[in-house]
Amino acid sequence: MLHNRKYLKENRKELRSSLTPAEAELWKHLKSGGLKGRKFRRQHSVGNYILDFYCPSEQLAIELDGQVHNNISAEHADQERDEYLNNLNIRVLRFENKDVFENLDAVLQEISNSFSK
Repeated sequence: MLHNRKYLKENRKELRSSLTPAEAELWKHLKSGGLKGRKFRRQHSVGNYILDFYCPSEQLAIELDGQVHNNISAEHADQERDEYLNNLNIRVLRFENKDVFENLDAVLQEISNSFSK
């Protein structure tokens, strides 16, 4: 099974209960089909990776990146993760945490623009 492997269950649960401020803010707009009726899941795992948000019907992952992603090894790890997901036909959208607070409308617009029509 590729999705939500058992050994990651506790990690997923912990991450859901301790969302970053940016994740909590974006979740307000994604939960309960809040964005064009699409259902999103928080902290959903695919393979060995836990995605911030995942929309199964669109095969879309959304990742929010903080300062920790602003170095070469993190960029490399993000690139590997994105390639892995792309090979499973899962598209990945990445936003910086600050975009959620400074430019929320643009973030939501980019997400909804990526939906298949």
